[in-house]
Amino acid sequence: MKTLLLLRHAKSSWADPGRADHDRELNRRGEKAAPFMGRYLRQHELVPDLIWCSTAARAVQTLGLLGRDFATDADVIYNEDLYMASERVLLESLHHTHEDAKHVMFIGHNPGIEIFAQSLYGGGSIEAREIMARKYPTCGLAHFEFDVDHWGEITPGSGRLIDFIKVKDLQAVKISAE
Repeated sequence: MKTLLLLRHAKSSWADPGRADHDRELNRRGEKAAPFMGRYLRQHELVPDLIWCSTAARAVQTLGLLGRDFATDADVIYNEDLYMASERVLLESLHHTHEDAKHVMFIGHNPGIEIFAQSLYGGGSIEAREIMARKYPTCGLAHFEFDVDHWGEITPGSGRLIDFIKVKDLQAVKISAE
């Protein structure tokens, strides 16, 4: 059994129109969102063994704000090819994941991360799929499981979608609990 988490980076800033897209950092909303997702992942015991992360500033910053566990407990592969990667590139990267990793996370960008998530769906939560299909927002997370022994066995349509989590919903729960 393999677990895959597909996280779209948190909300980025457009404050400096002259800045290269790759170098755009998170805005204040994104800086607040990523720690919520990090807490969710820890509470649900979903801290990955390995993280594939785009080299774009906003993706790297999202990873850093998930929490300290993610830098120490997980191996991180920063890969420039993941910047605005297609579903094909994401699947190829997943196939190159070492077999010791059972729980893997990708931190990337739309439209690639969303198209990849949609392509992997082969069953699971219909409600989560409908939510994911409506919109894959910044800091949105798709949680998949695969009944395979090797990452290279994963193909389109072979994933079981466990849940789709929007950080906005996590923030709403915290606010209503206070």
